[in-house]
Amino acid sequence: MELQLDKSAEPWVLRPEGELTIFAAAELKQPLLDALNGAPGLTLDLSAVEELDTAGLQLLLLLAREARAAGTPFTLGPLSAASEEALALAGARLWLEGDAA
Repeated sequence: MELQLDKSAEPWVLRPEGELTIFAAAELKQPLLDALNGAPGLTLDLSAVEELDTAGLQLLLLLAREARAAGTPFTLGPLSAASEEALALAGARLWLEGDAA
């Protein structure tokens, strides 16, 4: 799993690439949260995620919660088929988009 952070525009774009699963969750938690440092806003681009399980989903929900708690605008960007399916199955898309309480 790789993380790409594009700071060339606002909002910044965070793009995980590969498998966002339990096998990568521990090593990705801090880098995901670090992406919020100084961010004028953050868009999460999941278009390159090949697999997303519940551990990966928990990390994404944590990222969204922490961004909102810090007052950092957070949006959900493009989705891969795998990430779209996982978000739909978990009913988590609204949480990531900020439309759920």
